[in-house]
Amino acid sequence: MTPIAALPAKIRFRSLKLRIAAVYAALFAAILAAVLLLAGNGIARFGEDSASRDLAANARVFDEIIELRARQMRGSADVLSRDFGFREAVATDDEPTIESALVSLRERSRSEAAFVVGFDGDVVGSSAAALPPAVELWDALDGGQDHGIIQIGDKLALAAASPIEVPDTIGWLVLAQPLDAAEMQRLSKLAAVDIDARVLRASGLPAKLTRAPLGQVLESDDGERILHHVTALPALQQGVRPRLVLDHSLSKALDEYSGLQLLLAALAAAGLSLVVILSWRVARTITRPLSALDNATRLLGAGKDAKVDVTSDDEIGRLGASFNAMVAAIEERERQITHVALHDGLTNLPNRKLFVEQLDQALARRRDEAQLMIVYVDLDDFKVVNDTLGHPAGDALLRNVAAHLQDVLGGAIVARLGGDEFAILLGDLPANENLAALADKLQSCFGRTIMIDGQQADASASMGIAVAPGDGIDGTTLMKNADLALYRAKRDGKATYHFFEPSLDEQARHRRQMELDLRLAIRDGGFELYFQPLYSMHEERLKAFEALIRWPHAEGMISPVDFIPLAEETGLIVQIGEWVIREACRQAASWPDDLSVAVNISPKQFQSPNLATIVLSALASSGLPANRLELEITESIFIANVEKTLEALHSLRALGVRIALDDFGTGYSSLSYLRSFPFDKLKIDQSFVRDLTQGGNANAMIRAITTLADALGMETLAEGVEDEAQAEILRQEGCHQIQGYLLSKPIDAHAVHAFIATMAAEGDDQRLRA
Repeated sequence: MTPIAALPAKIRFRSLKLRIAAVYAALFAAILAAVLLLAGNGIARFGEDSASRDLAANARVFDEIIELRARQMRGSADVLSRDFGFREAVATDDEPTIESALVSLRERSRSEAAFVVGFDGDVVGSSAAALPPAVELWDALDGGQDHGIIQIGDKLALAAASPIEVPDTIGWLVLAQPLDAAEMQRLSKLAAVDIDARVLRASGLPAKLTRAPLGQVLESDDGERILHHVTALPALQQGVRPRLVLDHSLSKALDEYSGLQLLLAALAAAGLSLVVILSWRVARTITRPLSALDNATRLLGAGKDAKVDVTSDDEIGRLGASFNAMVAAIEERERQITHVALHDGLTNLPNRKLFVEQLDQALARRRDEAQLMIVYVDLDDFKVVNDTLGHPAGDALLRNVAAHLQDVLGGAIVARLGGDEFAILLGDLPANENLAALADKLQSCFGRTIMIDGQQADASASMGIAVAPGDGIDGTTLMKNADLALYRAKRDGKATYHFFEPSLDEQARHRRQMELDLRLAIRDGGFELYFQPLYSMHEERLKAFEALIRWPHAEGMISPVDFIPLAEETGLIVQIGEWVIREACRQAASWPDDLSVAVNISPKQFQSPNLATIVLSALASSGLPANRLELEITESIFIANVEKTLEALHSLRALGVRIALDDFGTGYSSLSYLRSFPFDKLKIDQSFVRDLTQGGNANAMIRAITTLADALGMETLAEGVEDEAQAEILRQEGCHQIQGYLLSKPIDAHAVHAFIATMAAEGDDQRLRA
């Protein structure tokens, strides 16, 4: 159905009542038109089929009539041909007797002609018109054919032949009856329908019937629809080829059904009138309550009270009742929607949008000497709670913290900005307010342990503080400065706070610039690899090099301590780590075959699903054997998902590379990791090595680690070895390898080959000297 909006403007209805009535009337009119069309076509088709069947049936009747007429004529001929006197006259060629008998037969049978065809080819007969030559009849008669069409003069006639036998056949007696227009009209009156019958030569057929299939009904239209039926009649004379043509007027036959079609049209008109009247009444019934509902809606849109009178319990009445219920619930719905839009769904605290509005209002109300404090709060190690206890426990922790802040802080505005971040607004603070003491009070709100489903969870937090008007007089500036202070507090450590300082803004700009430069360095290949040697004290030889990344910057060499944390935070460490793996393998491929290369893998890089693919690609492109690559990981990768971590480690081990545990002894539960995965090497943290010459229990710790590693079939390497005394103690305690300034500082790729040559040339007693 055509949409109302798509109709021309002149035929659109602004009234729903008119629209419903018009649509129903138009729909019914379309259905009636379709029904009339189908019925009319069906009636016409039935009339056509009936007329065709009648014509075909009457064609069969005509064939039977002609056949019957031929048998009658044959009977009359048989009486004379069997007469002894007539046979004797034919046998003696007594023409007067023959002609007299034929005249008598012709008159008695009311035939056009009666004649004898002899064996000698003579034709003797009685006829008002020219008889056909004997030669054209001989084949049919000799073949035993006893009737057929012949031509007498210019007319076609039905002929019947009877043999003259004495006792052998000496000729044939032929009796002929013309099939002219008068005779055919007389025969047509015997038909059940009005038919025009003609017998014509095939060559004399009209052009439209020349190729008509015999025995089938054909239609023509020359101003009047006519049905034709053409039948082949038997011919007794050569070259005649007679055709019986029957014509029946289809137009006149269909006129008989016009009365029925007129009756259908009258019934349709009456039905349409009735539908229009009923449609108007139905439309009025429907639209009257809808008009009331429309008026009530307009009042509601104008902010006025609106109510619909419900007078029925049908769909319209229920619609009115629903409207009244909707009006009654609008105020409550608006309140709920506003609350949901401005509050956090988990803690029911104000969200960021509402907090910004409240901050702007508080700034607008602030007196000249009064201060206003904004505190940004970030829970420490909240991700650990989610990863170890599950997200439901993390949600419970957030709800607990929110409720506790509301109970302790009283009139302060507390909001949740998202994730594990909160914001606190303290307004109308006196100019002499001790802000540090207030910050300590806020910090104490988080220094507690919370029990969740029988598990302990730490609720400590880092806080960033900005104070108006000193740190800004508008909400945007204050929130930005509080965020900068929070970032600084998180860098200084956990469970601490930091007030905003102008230098923090400068540090933030420096950090943003460093991030941009870092991305350019990744794109342009602006990094270099340095290598620090690893020495085996058991084999007394250079064992490997650890690849260390360096960043030559326009302002000078930037330490990894400065840019690696930024790369970890922004996720760029994954791309940097991939470059390090590929470059380290490429460099190591040019070293002697007994030297390996060690590469550090960051926790975020380790979480990448395609780490094994990257390693395999780097080995394949460089040609470095897998057993010459050592990947160093830290214990922090086990915190999130131990099973997934072990699966990733086994996939790397399946490539043939070696796996080393870096900074061993500084994590949470190193022994459980050693039991879960067979590392190839343990790297003892340099903090243990520094204490070896200071006394204490450092020697015992080293001994315990090396003993444990030997029992598990793992090598040990001590980091940060700077003098021979430390190296000697490590040798005595069973440490396999060492790394540090005693051997060499990290050197660039060009110096590696020279260092290898130098180590190979020095004696064993000189190899451990710096």
